Amino acid sequence: MTAKELKAQLRNERLSARDAIPAEKRASKSLAMAEHAGEAVGFALGTIVSGFLPIRSEADLRPLMARFAVRGARLCVPAILDRQTIVFRELAEGAPLVDTGFGTVGPGADAAILDPEIMLVPLSAFDACGHRIGYGAGHYDRAISRLRQKGLHPKLIGIAFDCQEVAHVPAEPHDISLDAILTESGLRFFASWIG
Repeated sequence: MTAKELKAQLRNERLSARDAIPAEKRASKSLAMAEHAGEAVGFALGTIVSGFLPIRSEADLRPLMARFAVRGARLCVPAILDRQTIVFRELAEGAPLVDTGFGTVGPGADAAILDPEIMLVPLSAFDACGHRIGYGAGHYDRAISRLRQKGLHPKLIGIAFDCQEVAHVPAEPHDISLDAILTESGLRFFASWIG
């Protein structure tokens, strides 16, 4: 089995496990994530943090993002421009949300496009070394690569439930590792910048 085939198998298995979590349990697990990371992630006033608004059975980051906003973070969420490109539009309080592609909603095209310094990254599966499997489109890998080409090095925090952990993610050359992973059990660090 190739790395790509194994990733597809792991993606399907872990997303099925995530889908099986009842909605009320997902809500309580999402609140636990906000408790674990709401104060533990260190950043300066005005730091740009990208989150995401939940689709399908993803964790609901709105409570965590609200805590970051109270601490002075400037929030943004992804918008899919085309099959290759996502940008991060500023999420301003009270701004209307529109369809932003791939089943997501977010600020409209008139919102400011920001370069995140900390990214809360959705994923299908992860391992204890900080490797992740995304949803298969490569949007985040390409977005992170574009930021790095601009000389920026966003800190990457994977967002998942415990059931999405696997023993080993087969890493490919284009894959970008996480600095930390946040689940309902806590915040695990793979890099020393957090805190």
